[in-house]
Amino acid sequence: MTESFANSALSPALWQAAHGVDVPEDPWPGFARRERRHRRTRLIRAAVATVVGAALVGVQTNVVPLPRWAPGIAVAAAPMPLLDAPPRGALAGDQAWLDTLRARISTEPPMSTDTPLGGWNRDGIWKVGDRNRIRLLYGSDEPGHRVALVAVPLRFGLLTKEALVWYVGPAGAGAQQMHYAGHSESVDSPVMTLMQAGTERGGFAVVVGPAESTVMISGDPRYTTRGTLEYQNPARADGSGVGFAVLPPAPLPSEPVVRVSRGDHVLYQGGLGGGPYAAIDPTGPEMDVLLTTARRGVRGTPLDDANLRNFVESALLNSRLPAAGTTVRVRWSGSEHGQAAVLLTVQPAGGGVIAYAMHGDDRTGWSTDLRLLLPAEGADQRPIGWRIRADNGTRTPTDQVRVIAPPDAARVTVTVGGAPPATVTLDASNAGTTRIPLDQPGTLTAYSPDGSVLGTTPLPPVEADMSGLPGDSPATRVTP
Repeated sequence: MTESFANSALSPALWQAAHGVDVPEDPWPGFARRERRHRRTRLIRAAVATVVGAALVGVQTNVVPLPRWAPGIAVAAAPMPLLDAPPRGALAGDQAWLDTLRARISTEPPMSTDTPLGGWNRDGIWKVGDRNRIRLLYGSDEPGHRVALVAVPLRFGLLTKEALVWYVGPAGAGAQQMHYAGHSESVDSPVMTLMQAGTERGGFAVVVGPAESTVMISGDPRYTTRGTLEYQNPARADGSGVGFAVLPPAPLPSEPVVRVSRGDHVLYQGGLGGGPYAAIDPTGPEMDVLLTTARRGVRGTPLDDANLRNFVESALLNSRLPAAGTTVRVRWSGSEHGQAAVLLTVQPAGGGVIAYAMHGDDRTGWSTDLRLLLPAEGADQRPIGWRIRADNGTRTPTDQVRVIAPPDAARVTVTVGGAPPATVTLDASNAGTTRIPLDQPGTLTAYSPDGSVLGTTPLPPVEADMSGLPGDSPATRVTP
């Protein structure tokens, strides 16, 4: 009785206590639900990544076309001064002609005159982008020719760039008659040039520079008796910043030089290219006559025929002067760093005098140490000096100066800064050396036996860039 009563009294209390304890639910069902959700998310992400990756590969390989509105990553930019300029030339307003040209432009090489205009994307990976963005930068009719410069947007998947492409055709040509003539993707030059030489009817050259610039296309140079350089300029303006020149039948005597400037600031200067050019024949009769007269009165160690020909030919090529009608004089010959060296002058008929100092041989090549345009009057009475360059591979200029006195000089002095004149010791060939600090100017003066001044010449600075002609810069002339 007592035990039964106790059990009956405890049962409700134990039941109540058991139900008051918070027992956690089984965690497995919740874990399984979360894992299924995560697995589904990962599968969706992987599928999306696969689709996107495949799409990107397709886009980048040009298999999947990219919408026109989709942005690209620019990898190169054509010269902005040209792209920012308004269309120039008579064709700028001919929208129908441009629309037809746009439809025909292709990046594929042309196989015949009936295929789209291409030929400048030989690797075939770049495709024309939005054709509505193809722009005419310049287009005009010139004597016998129609010339157009077009900006073409290109796309290789997500990568974009812009090419400037030349097209030419006969005067008055429709877009169907135009053909590819050259292109550029350079971002460095603010100028586009095109030259086409003709062997029978002549050719043309066209230069497109920034708006409001002045274009000059030089013909043959003229070294005046005053000691200055002048160019014939056959170019005529064809809109702001555009020059066009009709060229005589090829081969031309020399390569035309382009200069594009804005005011006194030169934006670009360089050769046109395109040739062919008349070569100097070192074995021709004119060269033989020129070399014979060049040896008269030479002082110093005589040059052999091969070295003399090489030096003279280099001077004529550099000055763009023909052998016929040009006078060459060897002022001095000797050695420099164990190689043949020479100071010679070249003078076109009725022109100024150009002094060249050179040294070298067949084994190491030839180097030009001095180019200096002098007035014709008194050129033979001037002392001439130039800095000797170190024989270290980089041809670094030194403080040593080679001095060549004129034939009638009894002595030569050098004046450095405000110091008093110092006499230069001369050898039997009237040559000597002196020292002038690299950061100091110097002046050479030659005196006759009676003490009168024969001539004075400043020591020219060392040329850092010999791309121009002698007399084209203050470093290569004595006339201001």
